[in-house]
Amino acid sequence: MNTIRVLLCAGTVALAAIALPASAQYRDPAPVIAAQREAMRPLAMLDGVWRGTATIHRPGAEPLVSPHTERVGPFLDGSIKVIEGRSYKPDGSVAFNAFAILSYDPDKQAYNFRSYAMGHANDFPLRPTADGFVWETASGPATMRYTTVIEDGAWHEIGERIVPGQPPVRFIELELQRVGDSEWPAAGAIDPR
Repeated sequence: MNTIRVLLCAGTVALAAIALPASAQYRDPAPVIAAQREAMRPLAMLDGVWRGTATIHRPGAEPLVSPHTERVGPFLDGSIKVIEGRSYKPDGSVAFNAFAILSYDPDKQAYNFRSYAMGHANDFPLRPTADGFVWETASGPATMRYTTVIEDGAWHEIGERIVPGQPPVRFIELELQRVGDSEWPAAGAIDPR
């Protein structure tokens, strides 16, 4: 019986080592986490609770304006940033809900924006700017570019459809004000006792 336990334990350890990427095997995580935390520092301006409007620009129709909120906070000792966005219908029910994780890979020296929305999950390269960030995704012949600027407690984000040889077409705009701090998502961890 003890031999079986030892073999099972050894097999589990071996499988865990195989499952890890080669770069993660036998590596002290402290310097990696420190580099990730440092890379998140310029994005600290996003932390908190934000409220305002989301405007959807529709060709040939009036813009659709909805109440919108964002909440942003650091997680995993500040090595990643977590974002949740919600747009609301006139009756107060949720019309749109998205969740995202901003991370940094020190080996690649690149930021990643992992987004979950409307039944889809995707990874996008993210580029911090002096006053916010930009991320893009290909959509057929077009590029969808999202540019966020944070200034004086205001969050202004635009989404544009960019087709080579044509002027950008704005399809969404967020106008939000910072309304307070948040302990989300770190608050509420389960006590070990």
